[in-house]
Amino acid sequence: MEKGVADGKRPELTGGGLIRNVGGWAAAKALRKTNALQKGDEHILDDGNFVETVLSEAREAYERRYRLKAKGIDIDSIAHRVAQIAGIKPSQVWASGKQPKVVQARSLLCYWANTELGLSQAWLSKRLRLSQPAISLSVARGRTIAVQNNYGIENL
Repeated sequence: MEKGVADGKRPELTGGGLIRNVGGWAAAKALRKTNALQKGDEHILDDGNFVETVLSEAREAYERRYRLKAKGIDIDSIAHRVAQIAGIKPSQVWASGKQPKVVQARSLLCYWANTELGLSQAWLSKRLRLSQPAISLSVARGRTIAVQNNYGIENL
């Protein structure tokens, strides 16, 4: 980084991903004149195809969350379902403890709440009274549990 600071501002590294990929502002304007438009976002550093893919995946995730909420699937219904899977009471999902069944249920809850409902790990951390790194590990553990056992949130 020290070496890069000495280089100062570099024009080839400014303007966002699309501008940089097409060769600068002049090239981007030339593309516009020929109606050869590409989707771009200065926060996504790659070409138009990649930007389209990222935006499409984000749209799909949003639509999936909307469908789940329309079905009435919320954090409480997930807690109830993971409690059934683990063979514990729903109140135990929210309680502290390191019993294997509770950890499994809490991990699935964190995974589905974070990835499917879009709840933040910070929110889960507060709700479960666990550290954010513990929530992050729970999300990863929950993903593994769901994949290995073929559990899906769709059939709640």
